[in-house]
Amino acid sequence: MSTTTETTQQPAPTAAAPAPAPRARRPRPQVMKVTPAAAERVKALIESRGKPTAGIRIGVRSKGCSGLSYTLEFADAAQPMDEVVDTNGVKLLIDPKAALFLIGTEMDYAEEKLKSGFVFTNPNEKGRCGCGESFHV
Repeated sequence: MSTTTETTQQPAPTAAAPAPAPRARRPRPQVMKVTPAAAERVKALIESRGKPTAGIRIGVRSKGCSGLSYTLEFADAAQPMDEVVDTNGVKLLIDPKAALFLIGTEMDYAEEKLKSGFVFTNPNEKGRCGCGESFHV
């Protein structure tokens, strides 16, 4: 009786290949855009406040007939999770809970005969109420 043993040859160990260098991250786009007219109005509001201000905090709140409305308020200091938009000489602090709703939004300031105010052009909006005070996504 004969027995046959097979031997398998293992490849010779090779030197470990160097790990690839991590890819450079591209800069994140800003959450919002601010028109020059809106930037000038924000600057004027901050100057007229009369005390140090870190910027304008922008958020959304459940309100109105369509569901959500934009909020703007003076910010004395930035919060740790705020998304900061620094453009046209103004600093906007985006509430982290609102950032998802505001991606791609453009903030403008319009003055008309009977009204003036900030106007938000938001590509995420699916609809607005009749008075224009609230929106839904």
